[in-house]
Amino acid sequence: MILCRAVVIVPMAKPSFIRAEQPMAPDLAADRAILGGGGAPRRRDIVFVVNPRGANGRTGKEWKKLLPYLRSRLGSDCNICESLTSGPCHAIDITREAIREGVDAVIAVGGDGTLHEVVNGFFWAGKPVSNHDQKAVHTTALGLIPLGTGSDFARTFGWKNDPHYAIERIAKGFRSQVDVGVISGESGEPHYFINVADIHLSAKAGYYASRYKKFGNLCYVIGALQAFFDHHNKDLRIKVDDGDWEVYSQVTALCIGNAKYFGGGMKISPNAHPTSRNFEVVVLQDFKWYDFILKLHKLYNGTHLSVKNVSSRRACSIEVEEVGSSCSIFVQSDGEYLGFLPRKFTILPGAIEMIC
Repeated sequence: MILCRAVVIVPMAKPSFIRAEQPMAPDLAADRAILGGGGAPRRRDIVFVVNPRGANGRTGKEWKKLLPYLRSRLGSDCNICESLTSGPCHAIDITREAIREGVDAVIAVGGDGTLHEVVNGFFWAGKPVSNHDQKAVHTTALGLIPLGTGSDFARTFGWKNDPHYAIERIAKGFRSQVDVGVISGESGEPHYFINVADIHLSAKAGYYASRYKKFGNLCYVIGALQAFFDHHNKDLRIKVDDGDWEVYSQVTALCIGNAKYFGGGMKISPNAHPTSRNFEVVVLQDFKWYDFILKLHKLYNGTHLSVKNVSSRRACSIEVEEVGSSCSIFVQSDGEYLGFLPRKFTILPGAIEMIC
């Protein structure tokens, strides 16, 4: 049982939650939308997972400014619970405990990295995390208040970059089932992503960009320039939907989109959407450094699919391996470095309910 009282901001080494015990509020359309049925609506338990160090500390500062509005808008109808992350992967642990305790929603507060960890918290040992109460009538939903360096996932839904609008979405509580990608390798636990996974140059650029986040979205440009210094296009073997292996020569980057944007606003997979039940796989071949400079605007506005040496296809699963054995082809998902090829990427249709 979780002990409860008003919101308290305390960094925690282990996941824990604080629930607000307040008088029952007037009826909310959102509660009825989620719970259904008649009678007085049940107060919703909502956990906000906050990365206070995100965007060089800006996330923590903006969150503190947002709290009064959050309390006034949701506090009379919801049990507001807050957990500040204390380091890498903490958001995963917080999310798993929250789901097991049966909360109504876990809200990622921060950038795409925080959202990525929260999404991974919905799974454990290759399976969805479940409520300890087997008789529970609701599942835990995922939510997002974008307050980080990058907010690429939010762009796909056309959400305004204003946390007050995000709180309104949470207050209404309407849910949609969204797809999640799972990445498996030769060994180790599967890894999950909700936005875009990518391979080779773009993944290497993201790896370097993580070192320059103090420069905001400019970090992606700096990362790309650094990645180009020692970049070589590579031949890759690809198997789509358990078909035959195909060789793609001189691959510069391969992107697997569950959503449209990555890298601080590049519309890399313009036809992807988290409700489509498949990936959009985009392959860039034989690009030189000057190609990116000349065609960068097309990558940002999503018109690059008409460019020579760019191809796109739909897939529910895709296996990728290097032709050769350099073991140097970077892999990342949602901006998080995952190591090197080979990897398999598989769609999990409607795996999570998201507050949209």
